[in-house]
Amino acid sequence: MDPDWIEHRRGIDGELLGWMEPAGDGFVVIDLLGRPRTAPLDWLAAEEALDALGIGYLGEPHELRLETGEWIRVRILEASPRGIRLKKDDWGAQAVGAPQEFLAVAFPAPDGFRAFVRDPG
Repeated sequence: MDPDWIEHRRGIDGELLGWMEPAGDGFVVIDLLGRPRTAPLDWLAAEEALDALGIGYLGEPHELRLETGEWIRVRILEASPRGIRLKKDDWGAQAVGAPQEFLAVAFPAPDGFRAFVRDPG
């Protein structure tokens, strides 16, 4: 995480929504996965963009490219500047003793980690 990043928290409950990175006369919005989300904006527009982004995207399915080149569907368990913890998506299977696969990726999120791309069919 860049030490110049400025935290932005949701006003209603103080939840961290991301950061604003100084860029010239403006600020680039950085999400909780450490990825830039906007071109440089003025301060107010950057705050509004983070408020609109929220944290809901963290609950959506994502996918991770393995070293084999295969993409697997995953869910985010935790995202922080210390790293991003993932769980292979088991589609809600809660069977006792069922194997679970946990993975970790660096922060900021690498190129091989992205929002789930739905099949066109």
